[in-house]
Amino acid sequence: MVERRGAGLHRFAVLTAGATFVLLFVGGLVTSTGSGLAVPDWPLSFGMLLPPMRGGVLFEHGHRLAAALVGGLTVALALWTVVSEPRPGVRALGLTALLAVILQGVLGGVTVLYKLPLAVSVTHACLAQAFFCLTVTLALVTGAGWTAARPREVAPRLARLAAFTTSLVFVQLVLGALMRHLGAGLAIPDFPLAFGRLVPPLATPYITIHFAHRVGALAVTVAVAVTVGAVLRERAAGSWLRRPALLAAGLVLVQLTLGALVIWSRRAVLPTTTHLVVGAALLATCLVLALRAGRVAAPRAAEASALRVRRQALA
Repeated sequence: MVERRGAGLHRFAVLTAGATFVLLFVGGLVTSTGSGLAVPDWPLSFGMLLPPMRGGVLFEHGHRLAAALVGGLTVALALWTVVSEPRPGVRALGLTALLAVILQGVLGGVTVLYKLPLAVSVTHACLAQAFFCLTVTLALVTGAGWTAARPREVAPRLARLAAFTTSLVFVQLVLGALMRHLGAGLAIPDFPLAFGRLVPPLATPYITIHFAHRVGALAVTVAVAVTVGAVLRERAAGSWLRRPALLAAGLVLVQLTLGALVIWSRRAVLPTTTHLVVGAALLATCLVLALRAGRVAAPRAAEASALRVRRQALA
């Protein structure tokens, strides 16, 4: 019976994470289509719960409806976690996700009421990515694979490397959000060169942010390649670590291709929005790899020494 309840919680956490991923795509459509102020009031839309879904209103109000759905799922997930989850850390994670989704809703309202202020819009975008990571983490730690006994054999440096790569991807997403909300997506109109050069003249903040995002993409690619190589060389990694590592490698290639298509298509809606959500998928995949690597990491020297002392005392 306990296993069934745990399986149900895990499936619901996966559902919430999946719905959040769809919400990121819907939110990206709002920015890509320039529909952020298609509905000028909040929390209602033109004073109604369901306005005529035409033009930009379809994207903006559709985003609000999707956000409400994810909010409801998160409330249910948090309550379910608090009631049925015996691990304090997982219960705290569920409550943190609930707090994040409430704050995200408030930021969404402030964004509309104050006419898309840059700081609030970028924070709203970044919190969306952080919230997605929370839901993915909940889906991971409530799964049977997380609690299954497995040998702690992977080198700790692998977990640290994966954590560094995850952090670098998040910084890159912050730069992307800043570029998107600044309207700097075409500040450098050519690719792979920049105004025909390797390093463009950084004459405006728009060009600087755009070029920083390109440099960040290169840094992320190198970091993912190094991390994937380290996982593949680690004999004890197993499929539990190799699958997310190889997925991260594939997502980086897709993301680079989409980045080029954004420029070549002059920010067409589909490649621009897909570029956003593939970035989110890459962040979540690197996070899963980091968490799993930490889960199976060998104890550090001090911990290993203490473990040997305890074993000798018991012998």
